[in-house]
Amino acid sequence: MKILKNPSLLLRAIYAVCLTAASYNHAYIVFAYGLQWDYGGLPLFVSIFWTALTFIDPLAAFLLLAKPKAGLGLTAAIIVSDVAINAWVGANYGFHWPPFLAQSLFLVFVLATIRTAWIRLPAPYRAPVPSPLG
Repeated sequence: MKILKNPSLLLRAIYAVCLTAASYNHAYIVFAYGLQWDYGGLPLFVSIFWTALTFIDPLAAFLLLAKPKAGLGLTAAIIVSDVAINAWVGANYGFHWPPFLAQSLFLVFVLATIRTAWIRLPAPYRAPVPSPLG
């Protein structure tokens, strides 16, 4: 199986599956409450961010396979900002621990593996290494 022989592809596939699951959660909320729901009275920036993830998470999942460098960058940006915002919401409004812990574990996993996913990209996606001889 090709995916098992390519650590970058395997990691990107794992990230994409996690982002797809998150997309489902965000889409469920949007379908249930609409695009303008304030998540029970949370600040506007939190509501906009969480609603935007409905569209950004699947974009990142797609990019992880179609444009790996862009997908890896977007995935890292999403999970870092998501955990930071969710930590702020938790500190100010109370934590909902199960999803926060799941997101935090995904953050740790991404940060621990993203370097491998990046440097083990197939040749067409790697930047050429400049020669010291010019």
